[in-house]
Amino acid sequence: MQPVEIYTSPLCGYCHAAKRLLTQKGVSFTEIDVSGNASLRQQMIGRAQGRYTVPQIFVGDTHVGGYDDLSALDRAGKLDPLLAG
Repeated sequence: MQPVEIYTSPLCGYCHAAKRLLTQKGVSFTEIDVSGNASLRQQMIGRAQGRYTVPQIFVGDTHVGGYDDLSALDRAGKLDPLLAG
């Protein structure tokens, strides 16, 4: 199973949806709260090729994107193979 990291902020509905989807799939993940932390936000923006909205989701070295991207991968049947590595 690939490591999963998700950059979030507490009041973000899409962040909660992404965490819920991953949890329903039995995937453990590391949550990185960027609210109020400019350094972590800059780290996220750098890793996400300039994307600055949360969530930003990474599976291993792959930048998945946000919740819509994660959900689309799941609907297409491509999320499970990505998670498996």
